[in-house]
Amino acid sequence: MKIILAKDAGYCFGVRDAVNSAYDTSKEYGEVYMLGDIVHNESVVEDLEKNGVKVVSNLNQVPDDKPVLFRAHGTAKEVWKDAEKNKMNIIDATCPLVHEIHKEVKQLDKEGRKIIIIGDHGHDEVIGIASQVQDAIIISTVEEAEKLKKTKKAGIVSQSTQTIENVQDIINILMTKVFDLRFVNTICFPTKRNQEQIKELSEIVDLMIIIGSFTSANSKRLTQLSLERNKNTYQVTNATEIDVSWFKKNINSVGISAGASTPDWIIDSVVKKVKDVTNTTDKETIYE
Repeated sequence: MKIILAKDAGYCFGVRDAVNSAYDTSKEYGEVYMLGDIVHNESVVEDLEKNGVKVVSNLNQVPDDKPVLFRAHGTAKEVWKDAEKNKMNIIDATCPLVHEIHKEVKQLDKEGRKIIIIGDHGHDEVIGIASQVQDAIIISTVEEAEKLKKTKKAGIVSQSTQTIENVQDIINILMTKVFDLRFVNTICFPTKRNQEQIKELSEIVDLMIIIGSFTSANSKRLTQLSLERNKNTYQVTNATEIDVSWFKKNINSVGISAGASTPDWIIDSVVKKVKDVTNTTDKETIYE
């Protein structure tokens, strides 16, 4: 069995830095508190909790002598203001690329443009982006774009982990709705690179495995990209979900990738499990 692992599978630099910051801060202060999970991955959250990283629902639940960590996804503007007003010890683990989206949105707003965000409703990153300006519009699908009323002047950004295809389809619709449209492509480079590798890899292997939590919109989008090109695509959260029956019918090659919230140790364990169930001793190939 030939096993091919996508080079850019798993943690992007923003998530890796945020998770490392959580571990380091907890070690320094004994505990650190966050509003919600640091990443959409149950295994990571569980391990962080064992190491003193606590999840709370509001700032009032953070003890006075403990820091609050703002996650990679970004944090709503109002929450930042409240934390600063209360002179809390803020550990900013926001991805630099998300901070850049916030800046772009504010600049577009200064130009007098209606702000449109292409992203998932209710997602932490999208909530944080929308909070930077007044009355931002969030569009997640082509169908929602088609319902938008015509607008004279708009500025458009996207959630950093959107697929290029979805953004392009929505932009094509918005071009018929907005007279003066300015689009800033804010899909992050690690996301674009991982998506491209998965699209290429899924077409040259017999079976694809995407590793990621089913609570992760990023991972689910990667699975969909692969499914569109290879019907033998499976999403798993960890190695225990690997099914030996997947490899029984004319499967001679397996491609593996993972969402941005999947740590290296889970990827390694999935590769090992695939080797075990297929009796493969050869080292996996890295797809660049």
